[in-house]
Amino acid sequence: MDTARKHWETVYETKNPGQVSWTQDVPKTSLAFIHSFGLPKTAKIIDVGGGDSKLADFLLDEGFENITVLDISAKALEKAKQRLGNRAVKVNWIVSDITMFQPGTTYDVWHDRATFHFLTTKEQVSKYMDIARKSVTGFLIIGTFSDQGPKKCSGLDIKQYTEETMTTELQNGFEKIRCVTEDHITPFDTKQNFLFCSFRRHRE
Repeated sequence: MDTARKHWETVYETKNPGQVSWTQDVPKTSLAFIHSFGLPKTAKIIDVGGGDSKLADFLLDEGFENITVLDISAKALEKAKQRLGNRAVKVNWIVSDITMFQPGTTYDVWHDRATFHFLTTKEQVSKYMDIARKSVTGFLIIGTFSDQGPKKCSGLDIKQYTEETMTTELQNGFEKIRCVTEDHITPFDTKQNFLFCSFRRHRE
């Protein structure tokens, strides 16, 4: 097992949602961006690094029919499946490091809250972008720590972004729609400043 996978398996084996900083009861910003695209309920949506986040729960509640959740940690996805119970069969679950993901389909929405900022080398970012360009036909949403946010998460270094650096990183293949910053309040009652941006896939 590689180092990154081992790290995240340990996190999800030893901690519950109230013990990790990224837990959200309602992923309001992510849902607002998805709603802004005006897509039908048949839209194919992938939640990259979704772990045991509740985004899939809310999308199912709203009637979306084609939801995929990808995470490097099998344990994280197992927790999400247990929480969803019988509804888990309505979701496509994929265990993969995002930089090694080989999608067998394309997606109308690619959603990533807090995976991208763990890619700290040019090679990792380049692999991620190659995969995104191949598999996104519609829209992409990325949430990362802003330049006012933490410099580490879960003991790992992260890469902070501003609206400008995010837009530059994605300019080959994606056109920015809008960006917002928000304070995420962790279960420990601390603040983490996030940058969320939405993009439209474009081809030259």
